[in-house]
Amino acid sequence: MIAPISSRSKNSATQRSPSQLRPLALAVHVLAAGIALTAPSVQAAEQTEQKENGNSLNLAPIAITETAARERSAVTEDTNSYTTDAARTATPLSMSLRETPQSVSVVTQQRIQDQDLKTIVDVVNNTTGVSVNRYETSRAQFNARGFELNSLMIDGVPTIYEQPWSSGEIFSSLAMYDRVEVVRGANGLMTGAGDPSASINMVRKRANSTALKGSVELSAGTWDTYGVEADVSTALNEEGTIRARLVGETNEGDTWIDMNSDKRQTLYGTMDIDLTPDTTLWFGLSHQENKTDSPMWGGLPVWYADGSRTNWSRSKTTSAKWSKWDTTYDTYFVNLDHKFANDWQMNLSYNRGERTGDSSLLYLSGNPGRNGSAPMSSFPATYKTETTQDDYAIRFNGPFSLLGREHELAFGYVDSKQKFDADSLDAQTGFEGVADFDAYDGNFAEPVWGPRTDYGYSETRQKGLYAATRLNVTDDLKVILGARESWYEKTSDDVFSEVSKVDVDHELTPYAGVVYDLTDNISAYASYTEIFLPQSVRDSSGQTLEPIVGESTEMGLKGEFFGGRLNTSAAIFQIKQDNLGQSTGVLIDPSNPVGGFAYEASEGATSKGFELEVSGELATDWNASVGYTQFTAEDANGDDVNTLYPTKLLRTFTTYRLPGAFNKLTIGGGVNWQDSIHTYATNPAGNSEKIQQDAYALVNLMARYEITDNLSAQVNANNVTDEKYFDLFDAYGALTYGAPRSITASAKYRF
Repeated sequence: MIAPISSRSKNSATQRSPSQLRPLALAVHVLAAGIALTAPSVQAAEQTEQKENGNSLNLAPIAITETAARERSAVTEDTNSYTTDAARTATPLSMSLRETPQSVSVVTQQRIQDQDLKTIVDVVNNTTGVSVNRYETSRAQFNARGFELNSLMIDGVPTIYEQPWSSGEIFSSLAMYDRVEVVRGANGLMTGAGDPSASINMVRKRANSTALKGSVELSAGTWDTYGVEADVSTALNEEGTIRARLVGETNEGDTWIDMNSDKRQTLYGTMDIDLTPDTTLWFGLSHQENKTDSPMWGGLPVWYADGSRTNWSRSKTTSAKWSKWDTTYDTYFVNLDHKFANDWQMNLSYNRGERTGDSSLLYLSGNPGRNGSAPMSSFPATYKTETTQDDYAIRFNGPFSLLGREHELAFGYVDSKQKFDADSLDAQTGFEGVADFDAYDGNFAEPVWGPRTDYGYSETRQKGLYAATRLNVTDDLKVILGARESWYEKTSDDVFSEVSKVDVDHELTPYAGVVYDLTDNISAYASYTEIFLPQSVRDSSGQTLEPIVGESTEMGLKGEFFGGRLNTSAAIFQIKQDNLGQSTGVLIDPSNPVGGFAYEASEGATSKGFELEVSGELATDWNASVGYTQFTAEDANGDDVNTLYPTKLLRTFTTYRLPGAFNKLTIGGGVNWQDSIHTYATNPAGNSEKIQQDAYALVNLMARYEITDNLSAQVNANNVTDEKYFDLFDAYGALTYGAPRSITASAKYRF
């Protein structure tokens, strides 16, 4: 969905020759080849020596129990913890947070419950190093370390998420997920194409209970919001080898914006079947449906016609009573996990996603006059979209022996196909504008719609062959090496441009990291990662810019204490992104604002900064998550870039269960702070003027009382100081206010 602009256009094929590969990429190639060539000879030498000693060959594999334990320990449900032992979002290897040479945050099930997080937007607003720019009611932009975050995954598989059309993914329910993992920095090894910002991985709940267990939760809150959630797991046979889980949720209510209301429904079902002691079939489906009445399309005007600044009520809207934005998202998935006798494991997976969007929208633009002295222009539109995505993947991982030491290896292949189609209805009426926006209350006659016409389509295919290894050089020194070979094709067309094609072949994405154990609890690490991203923005001549190339370097310290119940990290990082499209603020075609702004390539856009994080159990019954990020983002000329993204972020939340006679009561709270953001837009006088949101802090509180062993009551209060703040829509110099103070009360019964 666009607002209303288009970013699809013509692109020439892009192909990088071997001579153009970056030095580290070549080094990884050479090293991989060296391992492949030397391993047989080394093993032969070991075998000869063993035979001479009268011993049989023994590769001394890593015990499967260790690997399996890591997989199980990654689950955060019923752990009451703010951290986890393992993650597989940065690499295909299952590693602890301490073993991973990148910044990793995990929003656990306990945090989701304590903070009453409902959507992915809620998670991003409360996670170290990432932020949200919500530039209207139904769309938002994620950011990390100075760059846009566009990598959203489910169980490690990139999902259907493409601005500016998408809305439903980021507002979808968390009810079906055990946890959310966030890896910051370039993550091309796992995602293929993307920005060097971060990756968000939503991990589904599994049917892992052999006994009947579950929960039912009722909630009610500000703006007449109500919700019901049920989660039931059980075994379907006496042996417990067939297990099922069903999750259902519904939420509906108004928002702080006039006429705006949401209704969200989620249904998720999954089964685990142990075909043999070593083979498990895991499959399921989900249905998510979001219905939004009177959403805004674009934000509120910053200036009046006389050049003075506006100061709207947070409930003010540009929408109409007939406006809507409805989405559905259906997923189907099947996984086969098998453990071989040599402690190797195989995973086969297939995922299908089907998304539909149905929107009828009103866009108001311009600078209104006070008390109706000047009108605002109007542009009504309606769109229907369909997106399908099929993902096929195979992964092998396990131990191997080299030079007398045990190591781990993972490799696999992924193939993703996505098709997108959009239709529109041209409005025959509805262009008369709004005469007095000060008095506007949503009463805008629904247009007469014309026949349905094709608006645009795209087909994208991405394939990747990857491998990663963890080499145990010494007991204290681990080296992680990996690489991905990618193929990317995208063909697209819309009403504003000719058919365009992006074609990137044999793009090598390296991964290199080193972890050194300084003590039993503290490790030092360093990493270098890369990513690429074909882009569709256009320059002043209407030509698409060449793909973006991102490089990320990070080093720091990580600590693991209290048996893994507390994780800490301190990192410094540098991210460089070449050929990043930056808006010039000038329309490609001044006579056609819908065509969007021209972009120019920015060479050497660089983000430098540091990050601190503590997550887990500080003491018995005391959980905390504290993270601070600070960076600068500049282009090659030293000018600030992406100024809509905050460069200083503080994310905190803690809970404490009171001792003694008050031990049924848990209290908690936190502060989310960010520094100022700004952009420039053209004011009514035709001059560029700065629009700035000053630094602000949001204070959130909670309390939970255990009425019985099975029944609890909880209250969450967000933005308790009622801070007034806004996000910015830089393309049109518009703003959208954030949520005022709100309270939600809930009751949960577990069985």
